[in-house]
Amino acid sequence: MEPKELKKLPKATAKRLPLYLRNLKILESNNVTRIKSREFAEITQVPSATIRRDFSYLGELGRSGYGYEVPFLIEVFSELLATDEKKRIALIGMGNLGKALLNNNFRRNENLKITCVFDNDPELIGTYYQGYYVHGMDELKEVVQEHNITVAITTVPSHSSQEAVDVIVEGGITAILNFAPDRVIVPSNVNIRYIDLTTELLTLIFFDNEYHYRPSAFLTGI
Repeated sequence: MEPKELKKLPKATAKRLPLYLRNLKILESNNVTRIKSREFAEITQVPSATIRRDFSYLGELGRSGYGYEVPFLIEVFSELLATDEKKRIALIGMGNLGKALLNNNFRRNENLKITCVFDNDPELIGTYYQGYYVHGMDELKEVVQEHNITVAITTVPSHSSQEAVDVIVEGGITAILNFAPDRVIVPSNVNIRYIDLTTELLTLIFFDNEYHYRPSAFLTGI
């Protein structure tokens, strides 16, 4: 896949690619070799028109009336997402969330692995958790460069997020997953994604309320 093709992908489409790949692999494990967009929509809960549009950004992946070859789609999306490339990850912040992430450590994807952890708490620095040595933030640049780490997950609170991200960027890391919702400033060559659990939950509750209450509103003429 040429880099210029990757730039054409809308962000919304890019976010759905891992969802598509995960479900395609499930289909393959169940010996499904071909699927139509309508059928795939039922599995992924993504409208079939959206699926067809997303797939169109990547070229001619299927044929009208025939559908898509599951093994071929897996090959395309695996290459696009570089799922065969092993990624070592730095975890910043050893609070409850950080420990939970470390305990899980991407068990369902052997190519993603947290390999080093950092914190700024003097009581944690120099200790071990689940066999992982807790480094101080002042060691981050040396450690990530030694282990060729380009991805970091930060779980530090919002009020310390910018400071932590500055250290991460200084260490040469160019991909950051931030669990603090407040936006931080990063250079243009650094990709950062935010996970705001409160916002996601409130959005979920909103749509759940819409689903349950809107039909009755229509029936009463409101």
